[in-house]
Amino acid sequence: MDFSDNYVVIIGGAGHVGKSLSTQLITQGANLIIVDKDEVSLEGLVDNLNQRERRLIDFYACDLESPEERNKVFSSMQKKYSELNGIVNCAAFVGDSNLPGWNVPFSQQSIETWRRAIEVNLTSIFEACQILTPSLLQASGSSVVNISSIYGEKGPRWELYEGTAMGSPAAYGVSKAGLMQLTRWLSTTLAPRVRVNSIVAGGIQRNQPQQFVDRYCRDVPLGRMAVESDLVGPVLFLLSGMSTYITGETLHVDGGRGVW
Repeated sequence: MDFSDNYVVIIGGAGHVGKSLSTQLITQGANLIIVDKDEVSLEGLVDNLNQRERRLIDFYACDLESPEERNKVFSSMQKKYSELNGIVNCAAFVGDSNLPGWNVPFSQQSIETWRRAIEVNLTSIFEACQILTPSLLQASGSSVVNISSIYGEKGPRWELYEGTAMGSPAAYGVSKAGLMQLTRWLSTTLAPRVRVNSIVAGGIQRNQPQQFVDRYCRDVPLGRMAVESDLVGPVLFLLSGMSTYITGETLHVDGGRGVW
């Protein structure tokens, strides 16, 4: 997996998964263009990466909820980089327990949070791919990898959340399901020059209540939740020349949870 002289865009690159991916890609020789909303985390990540490797690391602060910001950033990027070898879409609107209209019963889930989730998790990725396609087409063997979720394929098991402030909002699952269909649509539309695949990520352990973790792990053949580094290898595989005859596919990285 040699990414020397490759230019790879990571959208959501300063997030949990994005940081692990950025760190590995830079050591594999890639030049990175990182997009994220959190400018402080973004600058900290870039400083850290610059201390590791002397490669191009460009970054853009962008609120993916804003059509104006998205268009400005992606258009500027496309003009600056005439060739792009890869895009990884790992940004996501996941909300939190304190967000009104989010982790609440179905009757109380708000249209506002629905729209916010769809805007970030689906619409922004559509727009990024649309604007950056000319640069992808100019490169040789370019690849797009979209990070989806098991919640885009499975209905929620509500007993997992009993006694916690956690939940599974409809908008999150629907947006992640839409992302997988967008992947399939793009794979035939951009073929044969651009490959497009998605990864279905299992639940990632991030300080959830222990009772939730225990219940979740009982449904996972490998007996644990994912960690960020579990996704790095599969993403690199789909970006690299090791997967040149794979497009339109969904790779499950869920510890086997989807088998049952």
